[in-house]
Amino acid sequence: MHLVYLAVLAACVLGTLPLEFLLGTRVYARWRRLALSVLPVTILFAGWDVWAIHARLWWYDARYLVGLTLPGRLPVEELLFFLVIPTCAVLTLEAVRARRPDWLIGDEPTRGAPIGERPPGERR
Repeated sequence: MHLVYLAVLAACVLGTLPLEFLLGTRVYARWRRLALSVLPVTILFAGWDVWAIHARLWWYDARYLVGLTLPGRLPVEELLFFLVIPTCAVLTLEAVRARRPDWLIGDEPTRGAPIGERPPGERR
């Protein structure tokens, strides 16, 4: 039972990894962009968890963990959670964009305008 948490994370990675290769999402190829998306969230929530563990507001059931903890008594599985789940979400988003390029999410440059600007008359 000590591998349950890691098994769930592995299932998430294995479930979304084919998106990188089958749909050509290029999420892992653009690792800097991925890091800018994932690392701030990881730092914030890992810090939050360390605080909650220290304040005795949060704990982890040792039956589901491998027993390796990071500073602040943060289980390694929890740090991996903060890295894996957002990465899977980005892979999923990019897979949808690959299959439905007409679906806009708000970070696309406007046609005919320099990046970051809108054509005259277009509402913000």
